[in-house]
Amino acid sequence: MKFQEPLVEGRLIRRYKRFLSDIDLNGETVVAHCANPGAMTGLNAPGSEVWLSANRNPKAKLDWRWELIRVGDHLVGINTAHPNGIVAEAIEAGQIPALAEYGSMRREVKYGQNSRIDILLEDEDKPPCYVEIKNVHLKRDLPGREGAAEFPDAVTKRGAKHLVEMSEMVRQGARAVMVYLVQRGDCDHFKVAEDVDPVYASALAEARECGVEAICYDCSVGVEEIAVARSLPLKLEVRGGRE
Repeated sequence: MKFQEPLVEGRLIRRYKRFLSDIDLNGETVVAHCANPGAMTGLNAPGSEVWLSANRNPKAKLDWRWELIRVGDHLVGINTAHPNGIVAEAIEAGQIPALAEYGSMRREVKYGQNSRIDILLEDEDKPPCYVEIKNVHLKRDLPGREGAAEFPDAVTKRGAKHLVEMSEMVRQGARAVMVYLVQRGDCDHFKVAEDVDPVYASALAEARECGVEAICYDCSVGVEEIAVARSLPLKLEVRGGRE
């Protein structure tokens, strides 16, 4: 996913009310939209280098959108509106082998109980594939979690609901795949943050027992483009022990 125009560098002053952030742009304080409802643990330190995109929508209340933040030597994408498009581009380019060789792809398709699947892959010769995409940017480096990209960073009842509905699709004969997209490049595996949301962790374990698949990819993140990069191994809890 290429940014449509050059991003502008600033310094984070604060993030507040979930969707707002004050940014210092060359001595001027501007308010930028923060398209991220999560806790953003480790991604909201005042004084951090951040990158903004201009909001050209004439109906928008704010002129800027917060896109990236630098953590150490790496840029991290914080805009949760991007992962679906990033994954769709990667599927079309054949960069995700597990989701290759389908004849068509549709996005935001209604299914289940008043839900929408992020991507529905279809082909005449195989069952439909329901693809749910989750944005991942949490990295805590806690003991036993060094180098882990973790999800979620806040309680997500909606995420647990999606796992239940994907399990039902599998029971009906379809395929269902969870894609965890890590908008950073400094992690070497994926884990569920069960201490943050034990209900989600349990729901994922149950869904996988039902046949829901899970894969994870990280991204190369730059000021011009965010793109799928490497497949990351999953280290997930399973009932009766660890995987």
